[in-house]
Amino acid sequence: MADYGVPSQRISVVRPGTDPVQAALGSNDGIVRLLSVGSVIPVKGYDVLIAALAMLEDMPWRLTIAGDRTRDPRVAATLDAEIEARGLGGRVEVLGAVPPERIDELFLASDLFVLASRFEGYGMALAEATAHGIPVVSTTAGAIPQTVSAGTGVLVPPNDAGALASALRRLISNPGERERLATNARAAARRLPTWQDSARLFVRAVETGRIRGATRGPFLRLNA
Repeated sequence: MADYGVPSQRISVVRPGTDPVQAALGSNDGIVRLLSVGSVIPVKGYDVLIAALAMLEDMPWRLTIAGDRTRDPRVAATLDAEIEARGLGGRVEVLGAVPPERIDELFLASDLFVLASRFEGYGMALAEATAHGIPVVSTTAGAIPQTVSAGTGVLVPPNDAGALASALRRLISNPGERERLATNARAAARRLPTWQDSARLFVRAVETGRIRGATRGPFLRLNA
């Protein structure tokens, strides 16, 4: 509104949908499975995540990163180098882009979802984690606090590897706390809009704009 002089009554916000999915089963071998999903680009903060995990070498964890590595090859190469330099090559797996069915498998096998983003306009992967009943560890950047419901995860300041490491240590070492957050996430999942819900809101916004006789239509923003 401030940047473009658009009146509030002309703006409708439609959140992306998240359809119901199976709750995550997690691991049962004493190793806490961490999952991070998102393109390997600077805004996702993978460098911060690796720095945080380097402080947790004494903890029982494994991390899988799934996301497109081709959008910024320099960042992808730097991530690989940081993982090796910190001696985490045997504990961090970087898959690159994978098909949706593989993403579902990764969610189902995970105990914690972690995303060290420097900004998110919504955070669809965070909503997907909630839909699977997985506790979230992320940051307070952008819209993340509005996407991650209270009691379903732990949020820390962006670009703070120490704070991220502390949050991860607390949850990796405390299965009871993970289960409490997972229970809350499963409850929050029932309140997430489905894609049908989002479509109805989008159509309603368009139709409302037409009824008002707007010559150029309403200003619609779909956060993603």
